[in-house]
Amino acid sequence: MKANRETKRLFVGGLSQAISKTDLQDQFTRFGEVSDVEIITRKDEQGNSQKIFAYVNIKIAETDLKKCMSVLNKTKWKGGTLQIQLAKESFLHR
Repeated sequence: MKANRETKRLFVGGLSQAISKTDLQDQFTRFGEVSDVEIITRKDEQGNSQKIFAYVNIKIAETDLKKCMSVLNKTKWKGGTLQIQLAKESFLHR
């Protein structure tokens, strides 16, 4: 019997400028079915990138979610250090 999979929205911080949607999809598809990736870049007054993060919608079982978090969180990847957590509720309905 397959584990119950639910769609979760993950916050992924600590990304470098070189990251793409495809990179994130490939990284997270190992753990579940990725349905959407949204990369957000915050810029300073001069238009320079300051903070790059993403939201990843993924259909995932609870055990795979825990594995994903423990394997990827705080790992160095493509010039950044990943910070992964469940997105806060307020961001789900923006």
